[in-house]
Amino acid sequence: MGVQSGRTGFQFLAYISLALGAAGVVLPVLPTTPFVLLAAFFASKGSPAFARWLDQHPRYGPLIADWRSNRVVPARAKWLACVMMTLSWVTLWALGVSPLVLVVSGIAMTCSASYLLTRPSI
Repeated sequence: MGVQSGRTGFQFLAYISLALGAAGVVLPVLPTTPFVLLAAFFASKGSPAFARWLDQHPRYGPLIADWRSNRVVPARAKWLACVMMTLSWVTLWALGVSPLVLVVSGIAMTCSASYLLTRPSI
């Protein structure tokens, strides 16, 4: 994989992550914070101009700056992410998905929630 194709891949992931984060602003099932942080990470690897735009954005910039400087996640974002993960898992269970899917998704969500809850809050 060439340098340009790697940059293009990171740009694509940055835009997709930001789109999911923006959807999370209006959809209660998607948390905004993790997707914005992912977008900032991918943009820093693939598009300096997009990374600057994110850093200077009035809504997303402070969130990214707090994460970069202190690895801080807003308490509301933690709460919302944990609630949404729980509701997602309960929905999977209610839909009768296979036990393997329940176990794997439960472990992934528990690890994600544990990581989030151990980060400092603002």
